[in-house]
Amino acid sequence: MSNTIQRTAVLTGATSERGIGLATARRYAREGWAVVILDLDGEKSAKVAAEIGNEFNVPAFGHAVDVASEDSVTAAHGAVQAEVAASNLPTVGALVNIAGITSPVSFLETTLELWNKIFAVNATGTYLVTKAFLPEMISSGWGRIVNMSSVSAQRGGGVFGKVPYSSAKAAILGFTKALARELGDSGVTINAITPGAVDTNIRVGSTDEQEAALARDIPVGRTATTEEIAAVITFLSSDDAAYLTGTTVDINGGSHLH
Repeated sequence: MSNTIQRTAVLTGATSERGIGLATARRYAREGWAVVILDLDGEKSAKVAAEIGNEFNVPAFGHAVDVASEDSVTAAHGAVQAEVAASNLPTVGALVNIAGITSPVSFLETTLELWNKIFAVNATGTYLVTKAFLPEMISSGWGRIVNMSSVSAQRGGGVFGKVPYSSAKAAILGFTKALARELGDSGVTINAITPGAVDTNIRVGSTDEQEAALARDIPVGRTATTEEIAAVITFLSSDDAAYLTGTTVDINGGSHLH
């Protein structure tokens, strides 16, 4: 299989059923990429990767990572490098930072511990994983990094993420723009996306009334599918997106306009 693989993609937080990460991993595989899934649950990462690899006939593997831990990220990066080399695959060409957690409590209920945890996973995790994989992209002269922000960073809060989450996701936007400028003509681009309401398993159990109210608040009148988000991520990872860097793609049905 490796002889026909042109590029390798790494995704964090891509094991949740009906999740954006899993949909994106599947789309990369369908387009002929080798796929690496990094998630807190290493056993599940390996299982999901094997299923994707078997379905699309591409190399795919998974490893455990705690994106908030530098030691864990370093270990995961080393494991990926070893497996890529052993499988005779191309070096990592795309990195998608999806792993994140929400903060549904109000500001005055937010403890410092929760604040730090939200930033550690969402913002610091994006920094650590990017720093680990960026050097090989620069060395090869080609790379694509896509960071998961949120419409909450633009509107200030939402149903699932309030002040800490919105703040951490806003930090990702600043990180993306600053690093894009620093990378310049290296051949590596870095962009962010700001999804709004997406049809993921986080909303399983919501009532029809809640769904209707959510849809009414979105200009296009419905929530996004995970496949729609995945399509934008893989486009930003393509040769066609070579002139896009430091951008924020508002894939949220116009929710950022409110």
